Amino acid sequence: MKWGILGTGNIASKFARTVNAMGEEGESLAAVGSRSIEKARAFAESCGIAKAYGSYEELLSDDEVDAVYIATPNSLHEENTLACIGARKHVLCEKPFTTNAEAAERLYKLADERGVFLMEGLWTRFLPLYGRILDIVSDRRYGELRHARCEYGFTAAGARRERKFRSDLGGGALLDIGIYNLGFLNMIMGSNPESFDSFVRMNEFGTDEFSALQLVYPGGKTAQSVQTIGMQIERRAALFFDEAAIYIPDFQGAYKMTVRPNCGEEFSIECRPEINGFEYEIREATNCVKEGRTHSKIHSPEQSVALMRLMDDVRRKWGMRFSYE
Repeated sequence: MKWGILGTGNIASKFARTVNAMGEEGESLAAVGSRSIEKARAFAESCGIAKAYGSYEELLSDDEVDAVYIATPNSLHEENTLACIGARKHVLCEKPFTTNAEAAERLYKLADERGVFLMEGLWTRFLPLYGRILDIVSDRRYGELRHARCEYGFTAAGARRERKFRSDLGGGALLDIGIYNLGFLNMIMGSNPESFDSFVRMNEFGTDEFSALQLVYPGGKTAQSVQTIGMQIERRAALFFDEAAIYIPDFQGAYKMTVRPNCGEEFSIECRPEINGFEYEIREATNCVKEGRTHSKIHSPEQSVALMRLMDDVRRKWGMRFSYE
């Protein structure tokens, strides 16, 4: 599939490198678009892209572009996705898909009506190790899953910190990285939690810089999640079953886990990515387009909207409001 990229930041660069490494599979980069032609040209040169555009509209008018990867600021995802759908381009939009659940529902419905593929780029959802973990959960080989925990934090300074926190850019630690935590927990538990409690610390931009969540899922299963931009916290996760515990040293990269049965010796399972992990969501998007589907069954619109609705509920509890309310 021939890809166009909207945005020229770090995540766009990672996506471009991945597509270039998948050339033998038929993936290629057709164009990059930015609101700055200088940035677009520099990005195109560094990533081996033939065409660079100084506006998103120009890229969407390019007939050689089959699908678009949206890597713009969070606050632009809805607008950019809407424009892509209008141009009949298939879309892989970087997480968070939108900044509220209502917008997400509207876009998925429109894509379905127009026959355009649309998926949130929650790339971690497609990693092979998670398939192994879900098998363990579903076949109950260690009994019922009772509790899970995950945590993730990093620091940002200067202009990067401002970008991560500004409310007009869809900032805040929950939207930026907490989506990985809650996406992981929802995937493992199979649904949104029935209830939650939280502690939050806000910053000078009026968005969250630290939060700790206690979640209760159907069947009495529980989970804890910590997410912050302001402290270095390793991306660790753990799952606790009746008869074993599973420890994941990096639940975002998710290539290794250690299983510690209550009875018996511990062992490790590794599923290292072929490239960097992005290849799995790219393959899923391409396969769905080839099959004529407008959405993925692995990370479906229902799962994407549910995740956004959970983050909406959490932020409402913190006193945040949304434009449509």
